[in-house]
Amino acid sequence: MAVTIEVYHQDEQWHVRRQGEREPLSNHTKKDDAVDAGRAAAERESAELVIKNLDGTIAQKDSHGHDPRNVPG
Repeated sequence: MAVTIEVYHQDEQWHVRRQGEREPLSNHTKKDDAVDAGRAAAERESAELVIKNLDGTIAQKDSHGHDPRNVPG
């Protein structure tokens, strides 16, 4: 099963966690810091990265490893 790392906002902070887990991997006051931490975790775990907006909608998705598409380039 592929791992997904998500960056999300809750309780006045930005958090990074593995999707489906309760406890965050890290907490941040700035979104940029959370995105950097999330990207590092996704690269380390060859995971997908999902970055969410304040309202919980998805702002961006990045693949760091198991890209299901077989497209050259």
